[in-house]
Amino acid sequence: MLETLYNYFGFVGSLGISFLAFLFFVFWMAGVAGICSLDRPKHRQFIFFSLAIFIPIYPVLWLIADMIKQRKQLKKL
Repeated sequence: MLETLYNYFGFVGSLGISFLAFLFFVFWMAGVAGICSLDRPKHRQFIFFSLAIFIPIYPVLWLIADMIKQRKQLKKL
C-alpha cells in the first residue's frame, strides 16, 4: 500500500498522506474515548457507539465540536 502511495504521490506526498491518516486515527480514538466517557441513558449511549463505529468521521466531528464548546466556556470565565 505504501509503495502504491509512493508511486502516485512521490516521497513527500506519501509521507503527508500517511501522516494525515495517522492524525485522523488519533483523533478518531480520542473522539471515541470522549463519547464513551459521558453518562447517558443506555439506549442513547448505544446510538452514539453505533455512530462512532459505523461512521468514522463522527467521533472526529464530535471532538472538534466539543473543543469549540469548551473554548467558548473558557472565554466566558
